[in-house]
Amino acid sequence: MPQCTNAKPESLPYRKSGALAYSRGYKERGGVVARGGLWFFRSPERLEEEIWVKVLVTGANGKVGGATVAALLERGHEVRSTDLRRGVFERPEPGAPEYIQADLTDAGEAYAVSRDMDAIVHPAAIPEPTHNSPHVVFKNNLMATFNMIEAAIRLGATRFVNISSETVPGFFFPEREFLADYIPIDEVHPIRPQDPYALSKYFGELLMDAAIRRSDIRCISIRPSWVQHEGNYERNLGPHIRDESLPSPSFWSYIDLYDLADALCLAAESNLEGHEVFYIASPDNAGGRDLAQMVKAHHGDKVEVRSLARPDASGTSSAKAERMLGYSPTRSWRDYLDDEGRLKPNVG
Repeated sequence: MPQCTNAKPESLPYRKSGALAYSRGYKERGGVVARGGLWFFRSPERLEEEIWVKVLVTGANGKVGGATVAALLERGHEVRSTDLRRGVFERPEPGAPEYIQADLTDAGEAYAVSRDMDAIVHPAAIPEPTHNSPHVVFKNNLMATFNMIEAAIRLGATRFVNISSETVPGFFFPEREFLADYIPIDEVHPIRPQDPYALSKYFGELLMDAAIRRSDIRCISIRPSWVQHEGNYERNLGPHIRDESLPSPSFWSYIDLYDLADALCLAAESNLEGHEVFYIASPDNAGGRDLAQMVKAHHGDKVEVRSLARPDASGTSSAKAERMLGYSPTRSWRDYLDDEGRLKPNVG
């Protein structure tokens, strides 16, 4: 598995990144690629074995898909990308992956784009339910996932990484009041979704359960917390950092985009059998405040506070992903914002 380190690996083998990676938050220094303060290089074992795989990434023009494409390329994988946007007839940027336009709600297009792939990473979706009619959200998300897992099974892919959502238990978009039973929220929390987005994501997880019953494919569902990057940290988390009275449906959880991309790479590379569900969140909360005190102030005794890894812990636990995937986040809102929630100079 590719390794990462805070020290520049002068004497270790490395792989240069293409131009696409630079456009997604990578920087080159002396021929070695860095992102978020980490230097990425190929391990001697993988150099010898050459076990890089062909990976399809859906929703490649979105923030999660784009960052995942860049991370997979940097780790040495052969990547095909797809999205709804039409391609252009121009010379590709050096190192850019193959791109195919596809509407994944059409089974034929899903099959066509999935050919000859070892693994499929599937972020493509309408990302929330407030800007489309409910039936559009549900149909788009569920049918795209159904078509992609069908194509993966029939065409011989061995790993499917399904990007689910932290909203699956029922928070963020309920029509009637919803509170989590306890924090930190984990994979065994009861599931009670109300809205079409959370329902589509939950049904997507059920499609993964069905897939492993009828085939040998291995599936992982990732439930990311609220995804942040240099372009939206200040807008989204800044108000919470400045004002502790602001509520948060997910108990001030968030995830850095580039940590999420690394987690999706780990999932694509994993040999875990069956179907596993993982929450992916940053270890701290937006604001860095005492989580137990914040929950008490906002919700009284309505939400049980269970054991926390640290006082300023996230409201969502990634312990299972740390244990089973080797997930180890390295970034925090503090890398981007000051104590007033304003973007630091020279960030972004």
